[in-house]
Amino acid sequence: MISPDVLTDYVRKVMADAKVTVTDRTGTSDHLNVRVVSDAFKGKTLLDRHRLIYQALDEPLKDGRIHALELTAETTDGA
Repeated sequence: MISPDVLTDYVRKVMADAKVTVTDRTGTSDHLNVRVVSDAFKGKTLLDRHRLIYQALDEPLKDGRIHALELTAETTDGA
């Protein structure tokens, strides 16, 4: 299990300007819908955006605190 605040801290270590919204999909706090809005995504493909998020969440993914992720990655202008 990982709290939304801790998950947000992990993301902000890689993307300081990130606005992160976390939704627990199953009530178990390990199947999450994560929306990240950051200008770090500008000019990046969807795959590269997801890679940045996975890079940020590497530790909780490896240690099992996060089991499943559904990602949305947007720039501040909605792209």
